[in-house]
Amino acid sequence: MFTRIDHVMICVPDLPRGIEQYEKLGFSIYPGGTHPGKGTHNAIAFLQDDYVELLAIRDQAEQLAASGPRNPGAGLADFIAAGGGIRYIVLQSDDLAADMAAMRKRGVDVSDAIEGGRRTPAGQELRWKTAVSGPKNPLPIFFIQHLTPIEERRKQVPVAGTHPNGVYTLERAYIVTPDVETAAAMYANVLGVPQPSIQQGTVIMSNMAVFQLGPTGLGIAQPYGPGPAADALERRGPGPFQALYRTTSMGAAARWMQEHGMPPLARGVRNTGEQAMLATPADACGAYIGFVGPE
Repeated sequence: MFTRIDHVMICVPDLPRGIEQYEKLGFSIYPGGTHPGKGTHNAIAFLQDDYVELLAIRDQAEQLAASGPRNPGAGLADFIAAGGGIRYIVLQSDDLAADMAAMRKRGVDVSDAIEGGRRTPAGQELRWKTAVSGPKNPLPIFFIQHLTPIEERRKQVPVAGTHPNGVYTLERAYIVTPDVETAAAMYANVLGVPQPSIQQGTVIMSNMAVFQLGPTGLGIAQPYGPGPAADALERRGPGPFQALYRTTSMGAAARWMQEHGMPPLARGVRNTGEQAMLATPADACGAYIGFVGPE
């Protein structure tokens, strides 16, 4: 079964500059290593059980040669050239082969699970299996089953779970669409879960269906007025646009950003009554990055 959102993949044109910007946002983020044969490299900010990933092209020729219709890297250069941001939301499975078989029984076009890996700068080998949706279901999600235990994966960075902005977990990731009912029905079939009811998102100004995957939510959002979702839909079309992180202190996060030259983040009130802050694509490498938690 799908147990949570594993991470969001934020694609950037230049990895060192992306790291610098996310450090200003208060994340302890470190070079993650290279993807052999893929032409990419990444940086990781590990939270308690999930993480933030920045991904960039390391070798353009290698990356282009590795691209294919069932490869998450296909079209990466064009996506980055168009502004970058969140390209994929990655869902974690505890049995990828079984989940893919069940999806096929529901008529979902999906690849087989294939093994992948990455070597960290310290020489640690990380292994996983991934699968992607096929041409009949071209969704901005893919699926992962980690073969390396989480205790070992936390060791890939010098600091895991401790960040100046107080962030400790991903709360929700959002995908914008022009038709939330139709999109939610499609995602319900892909995930093999009931279609959730529509609720109103007051910060992103959208009607949304939220799929709860363990402790994390996958939100499918249709704008009802001007705001982040409408902006993302107009600029980039349907796709992922925001990740919302829970922090131990909104005040500490805001102070860190101010001290490191960030403009004050916009504030809003969620439909839960909680305060939220939101970094814009200009300040978060093409993505909306939200923060929620106590003052």
